[in-house]
Amino acid sequence: MGQDRSGGGRRGSLGDRLRARLAARARPQGPVLWPEPRVAGELARARQILKGRWRIGERLVEAPGQSVWEIAPETPEALALHGMGWLDDLAAEGSAKARLLAQEWVGDWIARHGGGTGPGWVPELAADRLLRLLGHARFLLHPPGVGEERLGPAVAATARFLEARWRHAPQGRGQVAALAALIQAGLALPERRAVAVRAAQALGEEARRLVDAQGGVASRDPEELLDLMDLLVGANRALVAGDLPPDPAVAAAVGRAAPVLRALRHADGGLARFHGGCRGTEGRVDQVLAAAGRPPVVVRGGVPLHMGYLRLAAGRTTVIADAAAPPTGPASVAAHASTLAFELTSGRRPLVVSIGPGRSFGGRWRRAARATPSHSTLSLDTVSSSRLGPAVAGEAGERLVEVPGRVLAESAPGSDGLRVEMAHDGWRPSHGLTHARLLQLLPDGRALAGEDMLTTLTAADGAAFDRAMNASSHVGLPFALRFHLHPDVEAEMAADGSVAILLPSGEEWVFAQEGGEGLLGLEPSVYLEEGRLRPRPTLQIVIEGRALRPTTRLRWTLAKAYGTPEGLRDLNPRADWDEEDE
Repeated sequence: MGQDRSGGGRRGSLGDRLRARLAARARPQGPVLWPEPRVAGELARARQILKGRWRIGERLVEAPGQSVWEIAPETPEALALHGMGWLDDLAAEGSAKARLLAQEWVGDWIARHGGGTGPGWVPELAADRLLRLLGHARFLLHPPGVGEERLGPAVAATARFLEARWRHAPQGRGQVAALAALIQAGLALPERRAVAVRAAQALGEEARRLVDAQGGVASRDPEELLDLMDLLVGANRALVAGDLPPDPAVAAAVGRAAPVLRALRHADGGLARFHGGCRGTEGRVDQVLAAAGRPPVVVRGGVPLHMGYLRLAAGRTTVIADAAAPPTGPASVAAHASTLAFELTSGRRPLVVSIGPGRSFGGRWRRAARATPSHSTLSLDTVSSSRLGPAVAGEAGERLVEVPGRVLAESAPGSDGLRVEMAHDGWRPSHGLTHARLLQLLPDGRALAGEDMLTTLTAADGAAFDRAMNASSHVGLPFALRFHLHPDVEAEMAADGSVAILLPSGEEWVFAQEGGEGLLGLEPSVYLEEGRLRPRPTLQIVIEGRALRPTTRLRWTLAKAYGTPEGLRDLNPRADWDEEDE
């Protein structure tokens, strides 16, 4: 259902439960000034909800005509439903049927849990729920409606709970969402403007802390950066509309983050999918960037790093590569072993991708998606470039505990296109090998040339490589260079051993290997898309082989086929999710 990024699997503490019961007594002290409506959902997801079909973690639910609160299983993904992300989707669909269902489910939640009971009374879920109840209030109040006599107290109670418990929300997005919700509620509820003033001051402090000097966030998750910018921009807009001065630190944080978010947007308008992030709801990135404005950016030579990512763009092609070490510590609970992986989009069509975060498909898919083979890069001997540690109580996922100690990235524009060289030492302690990757995008964007190399750098590396070879009985260390393809792409092996690729736009691409180190083929893969009912089957291009020497070199090209026009008009519509998921 709707995208809840609140990590809503946490159960409430005793403090949460006590505050919820006390807050449930709150009532508005006059008419509520409901804010302007917000629409940021997915139509296809709404259509599935209206059919009574949705995915809750590993479970596919089909229960038309039943309330979500009657059938939701006790799983972390089900608890996140109390954040009411599904309201975004039903409001985006906007039909009378969607409106009546939204009103029924919200009314049912108020009847069941409005008294301060149930799993939804934790700060991060309460924040998401309050933002949605306020943002979709007019949708919910449209006759027959939930009724102001029910919706108003629910908003007042949730705001009173958050006022006492927002500091107990997870740091980062959780606390920013709570403060943004308090600003909205303080401006909407009579005689509560002081709440909005205090929340605005705290939001400035959070914005200053969370968005670093380069405009990035600690998790390196592009979608988290989008979420934070959306919340910050929305809070400032509400303060201005309410004749309250925004904290300058919020505008400064948005100004730092906007160029980074813009750099992480592919040609099709979606975000690069790295470190637990999805591409974002259709059009949302553009809306947030438009609201943020265009602060001046000075780039001094080369291709700059944006939150650890390199972006190459030429013609209709964009390439975004993960060129920095993954996060560690609490910021790494959703991070992936994706170092040196890249994505490529041509016009409106993604071509090379990762399999995605998998968070909406349950724990097993989420863990599998974090491994190196789930990304478009090289994997060695079934060992990821970063490794997961043991689970920590109260956290949404396992932290990364072994990450590359050194990641290098250099870039330079030239007459023959944009060229980047990257390297990481994630396998150096275990195998003595460093992975180096070169990517070169031609000036017209019609071809990407690549080279991947596994090599030893020192005598100590050579000794470690020999030990690994001995452990393999000298048959070599197995490697696989993977290029996951988007499920809308068609691909087949050609007679000359290359891979012929056809995009829905009509563009034809060819993947070819140069040299004989490794066997080129096509293998099955999956694409984990947020909101889909099932993983989407797709293909991956794989070059497999064994490292038998201290240096193994793989060269390849991905280029538009000869005769593919430069200005091909892409008139084919994208398939609707609800039709494909039948």
